Amino acid sequence: MKNITVSVDEETYRKARIAAAERNSSVSRLVGDYLRSLAAARGNDSEDAARLFAALDKAKAFRASERLSREAAHAR
Repeated sequence: MKNITVSVDEETYRKARIAAAERNSSVSRLVGDYLRSLAAARGNDSEDAARLFAALDKAKAFRASERLSREAAHAR
């Protein structure tokens, strides 16, 4: 496990200590949890990007001539 040093102003630190105490935790654990969730969310970005590129690859075969005409699209 790695240790890091974070500098914050006194008021931010005071509020973080209160938030940690309300959760029966420590400031260090709150920061660690936040960083883990941030890292996990970044993993989802790559999965989302992969799905987007797969959809774009599939859309390459799309041709405008295969779409409905304006009249057909607006027919009621």
